[in-house]
Amino acid sequence: MNYNLSEMFGVKDEVTVITGSANGIGKEVALSMASLGAKVILIDISNDNLNITVNEFMKLGLTVDSYETDITKKDSVVATVNQIIEKYNKVDILINCAGVCYLEDAVDFDEKKWDWVMDVNVKGTMLTCQAFGKHMIKQQKGKIVNFSSVRGLQGRAKYLAYAPSKGAINMLTKSLATEWAKYNINVNAIAPAFTLTDLNKNMLKDDETYNWVISRIPTGSLGELKYMAGATVFLCSKAAEFINGHILYVDGGWTAS
Repeated sequence: MNYNLSEMFGVKDEVTVITGSANGIGKEVALSMASLGAKVILIDISNDNLNITVNEFMKLGLTVDSYETDITKKDSVVATVNQIIEKYNKVDILINCAGVCYLEDAVDFDEKKWDWVMDVNVKGTMLTCQAFGKHMIKQQKGKIVNFSSVRGLQGRAKYLAYAPSKGAINMLTKSLATEWAKYNINVNAIAPAFTLTDLNKNMLKDDETYNWVISRIPTGSLGELKYMAGATVFLCSKAAEFINGHILYVDGGWTAS
């Protein structure tokens, strides 16, 4: 064996930007990356939430940086990117966790809610990939992990905007992976099933919804935040250097059944 497994699966000192990282999956991913020694930079639209999260990390002995950013606005994204590059001189990893969901019957679906979901989930991911990608191209190196969903593969009633937005994330990931492979940039996505975030916990309080979700997962259990963090760390590590344009379903077998 002519390789070091600890080094292959390590992310120490990697400058890592994570969107939507003040809570939910993004926060858990940030915690995992920081605990492994990555230089973590939190991005979120709420500065108040960012401050709370940064303080929580500090109490754990973890140092992270943070930037209030509206990822749906190009000027906001570019300004943040410029500040990060000025401070760190590079960016090794971009993890796009920011996302929103709105459910409503298709015939009544609110047009403004459609725009909101598409702006955050699709446009926001595209803008951050584009802005950080420019610097990764100059570096001839980088890893990008976007967050999709099983809804990007399988539609469902009332998911008129969310499901198409995640389908778009899948194709954005594949397109960028194809275009940027020559620059040694890996672009992949993680597609969870129902994960125990605060948002999903509220949805799963409904017995009908909970029973339906559990019936769809062969493992008979719900996704935990740690599973998303583990998959992300793997895709960000050297061990995943030959994985590109892949949608990794972390779903307990949802899409297999």
